[in-house]
Amino acid sequence: MMVSQLPSSQESFRNNRLFRALLSVGTAILSYFVLRWGIAFMKDREAPERFLLTAYERLGLETRLAYLQSNGLDPLTGKLMITAVALLIGIGGVWLLLWLANDLISYIPFKLREQIRPFVFVGPAIMLLATFLIYPVLNTIYTSLSEDILELPDIVPEQYWAEDDILLSLTADAELLTFERYLINTDQVELVAIEANERKAWLLLYPQTMVDSESEVERRVFTIRALGFHNYRFAVTSPELHIAFRNNLLWLIIGTGGSVAIGLIIATLVDRIKREALAKSFIFLPLAISFVGASVIWKFVYAWQPGGRAQIGLLNALVTQLGIEPVPWLLETNFNTYALIVIMVWLQTGFAMVVLSAALKGVPNEVIEAARIDGATELQLFFNVIIPMIRGSIITVGTTIFIAILKVFDIVYVMTSGKFETEVVANRMFVEMFTFRNFGRASSLAVILLIVVVPIMVINIRNLRQQGINR
Repeated sequence: MMVSQLPSSQESFRNNRLFRALLSVGTAILSYFVLRWGIAFMKDREAPERFLLTAYERLGLETRLAYLQSNGLDPLTGKLMITAVALLIGIGGVWLLLWLANDLISYIPFKLREQIRPFVFVGPAIMLLATFLIYPVLNTIYTSLSEDILELPDIVPEQYWAEDDILLSLTADAELLTFERYLINTDQVELVAIEANERKAWLLLYPQTMVDSESEVERRVFTIRALGFHNYRFAVTSPELHIAFRNNLLWLIIGTGGSVAIGLIIATLVDRIKREALAKSFIFLPLAISFVGASVIWKFVYAWQPGGRAQIGLLNALVTQLGIEPVPWLLETNFNTYALIVIMVWLQTGFAMVVLSAALKGVPNEVIEAARIDGATELQLFFNVIIPMIRGSIITVGTTIFIAILKVFDIVYVMTSGKFETEVVANRMFVEMFTFRNFGRASSLAVILLIVVVPIMVINIRNLRQQGINR
């Protein structure tokens, strides 16, 4: 009888484990509702005032309650309350959920526990990555193929709903559409190839549930969507975008090459002086300035006034002192793009210098001394020994600056707004999106930038693997 009974210590241990498990589950459920309340609180601008009204009423603070009811809540106070809730929910809530998940996993068998635990901690990051990166990319691609393609009604007229081939009947009644063939033809989804205005396109038909605005009753309708490469055709045929692509190419070649080359030269030179850290600080300092801030600074440098007026721009002040007429640096199409590229080089040279300086210090002195003993000159030593040994760092710096320059927008927008033939792809994308409301064209430009970035990222990753990083 005594053998069959569990020792009191084991029974107490099991009771404690059960209590902890129930406590963890209860805390998790409570945390879920608190997080849900916090998210609703952050979405509602009137929530802080209602919260304070309820709190004052329950605490019996009649004076403050009457003041708040008569004057309302200060907008700044409301924003600060929402910010405080966001910090509490975003940091404390997520930490608590991860801690509870880890605690609950400890109650399952060891083998299964070790398989599940990585997904518990990495899962939220993957979900955020999918929500805020992968989904927007896919949606942008879809928008570039579906927006501003053809002027068609979003909902198929009801007289076609009874047809077996809805799109065939619809295109037959349309004047400017020529039916070619079915690609998909099922009871729920149809996809056909058509020709519209001598351009290839596709029509996609699928069912959708909509709520009637008047009766608020759900009804099932057929939605039609035109797909095509019209926006991409505009991107490669528009004269304005030809200028933008040309300028982007100049930015990439001169900006990337100039930043890396000047950064490498400075890194090599300052490596031989006594106050190396001080010299590097002055070169690196512009990197701490935002693109917008740097543009404002250089706008004063390039400022121009007609001849005979006081020149507040640094360059034109120097030019006029030499007896030369002031130059409209940002208006002259022959060199205004180059003037903007100088700003990017000024900003990125410090980054290139710091990284390449660290790479130069990693070159073994024995290799350098051996090359000098073999009779190599300083130039031969630099180009034939040092540069090949820091090739990986040069590629890393170059690809990083390349990507930053490819999506350059701030400098062009602040300095010229893309006028006077200084347009770049990112600025044109902004104009198409927010000025002309051409979402399809803007999305196609975003996809083009993405396509250009992908091979550069592949080169960067392969270079890092060759250096033994992230293997």
